[in-house]
Amino acid sequence: MTILHTDIFKIASHHRFQWEEAQQSHVILFPEGMVKLNGSAGEVLSLVDGKNSVDIIVTTLKQKFKDVKDLETDILSMIKFAHDKAWIEKIN
Repeated sequence: MTILHTDIFKIASHHRFQWEEAQQSHVILFPEGMVKLNGSAGEVLSLVDGKNSVDIIVTTLKQKFKDVKDLETDILSMIKFAHDKAWIEKIN
């Protein structure tokens, strides 16, 4: 699947994205278990809310992390990875 800047995603049904104090990280919870996310994955998925387009997510994170090179490529890769794992789903 190609990720377009106009795409909008949400956390998939039967999944929940949250901060887990015990893990000191964001996690994806689902009936079969939990996935602990690294910091950058947590930053990206925190903006996946069913309202933000990929363009808004990229713009927001580029503003927040101005010194990171190739950030857009990393963001798009994370969104594709999360979609391929069925953690998120496209709504438009």
